[in-house]
Amino acid sequence: MKYSLNAVALAALSSCAVAKEIAPDETLAAELFDSGIRHETIMSTKMAYWDSRREQGLFDSSQYKSMSPDVDVVPCSNGIAELVAGDPLYTFKCSKLDLYDFKSHADLGSNGGEGAGSWGWTSPDGREFVAIAQSDGAAFAEISPEGKLIYLGRLPQYPDAQPSLWREIKGYKSYIVIGSEAYYHGIQVFDMAKLLDVDPASPVTFNNEDDISHFNGLPAGRSHTVQTNEEAGYAVASGAQPRNSSCKSGLIFIDLSDLSNLTSPGCAAADGYVHDAQCLIYRGPDSKYVGEDICYGYNEDTLTIYNVTDKANPSIISRTSYEGASYTHQGWVLDTQWQQYLVLDDEYDEYDHAGLGAPGYPITYIWDISSLEAPKQTGYYRASRKGIDHNQFVNGDYVYQSNYGGGLHILDISSIPSDPTGKGVSEVAYFDIYPEDDDEEGGGQVEFQGTWSHYPYFESGFIMINTIERGAYVVKLAS
Repeated sequence: MKYSLNAVALAALSSCAVAKEIAPDETLAAELFDSGIRHETIMSTKMAYWDSRREQGLFDSSQYKSMSPDVDVVPCSNGIAELVAGDPLYTFKCSKLDLYDFKSHADLGSNGGEGAGSWGWTSPDGREFVAIAQSDGAAFAEISPEGKLIYLGRLPQYPDAQPSLWREIKGYKSYIVIGSEAYYHGIQVFDMAKLLDVDPASPVTFNNEDDISHFNGLPAGRSHTVQTNEEAGYAVASGAQPRNSSCKSGLIFIDLSDLSNLTSPGCAAADGYVHDAQCLIYRGPDSKYVGEDICYGYNEDTLTIYNVTDKANPSIISRTSYEGASYTHQGWVLDTQWQQYLVLDDEYDEYDHAGLGAPGYPITYIWDISSLEAPKQTGYYRASRKGIDHNQFVNGDYVYQSNYGGGLHILDISSIPSDPTGKGVSEVAYFDIYPEDDDEEGGGQVEFQGTWSHYPYFESGFIMINTIERGAYVVKLAS
């Protein structure tokens, strides 16, 4: 690790084994989180691991064979989806998810591969499109009615920037918003409707002059994640370093009302670095805030809830930590129309052997946010296979989770409103996209490999999974 932690800080992070909300430890926060030491440690750990894998050739996506278009579907049968008979690298452990397609990053137009974020868009006539983040830009594909990825082209990284594995995408109407950790990248806004008339026989490389809107108001052009509030008409760049900039790497708001002139009406700097967030017009049981613009911030060691109705003067409603907090990463409310509960993941508790994550099985933390001023951490769900949790999204009664090497996991969370302890939460399906670690104790490695993200919102039921090493998969729940 780049930095060593003192024994007191390490003990504070790892001593607790039962999750519960607690007040933030301000001394520990100043030393470990506000200073940036914990985040730099995680990024340095990832980069060292990824560098070693590049040297081994594991990031060369051209070695991974795309699925033949002659194969209609690879069913999950007896816990296995066997794409290539007898080949363990193409034999995927699974439950109730069938494989419809796989395309390598190379076959999706990338010279560098290395997948990260992703998002999707459904056209007014029901066609389904995906944006697949790679280190050198974003690939675009249509998912056919048969579940096949039809490559349509790509948008390269902003020309002033270098390739970066960290690239995140969110949607706004027919547009996608793209941010990257690369210096001088800024925020790209691309209209997915441009894909409607692309001939797959002639994929298009879009350009950063005529085909996008660009926001260059970030301190160094970097952002760690991006968010959108479609109802309120803005995007957010989070984790835009350096931390000593005027916005403190908090929430930087970007007005999307005039895409020819992207501007920022303000930022939320008061709690410093925001790793990820979800911003919504509030509808829920806390009558004081109904109709207000609320951001749920996943802020390294806290769930921080903001009122951002006034973008020039946002305020913090609450800052709440929890036992075993190691790196508060990302989360999602269960119901955007009645914001009473959310699920949260901690990216480092498994790796750092902290709290509930100490055994190495991904933990989903359940929060009751009935009071935005006093949220309660009410329960948790522990995954059945070892790994690290990353990005998760809720659709209806299910939460869809990218758990790095563990692949895509789908949990039934419908019981949470009646039993917020998590005891009624159950896994209903999974697809393990990283067979290399299947024989490890606990069913997987606690490492930063495999799937970064996915998109679970298509009416067809097809789910696109973006992976770091290989490329993009399309799966669907078995009928």
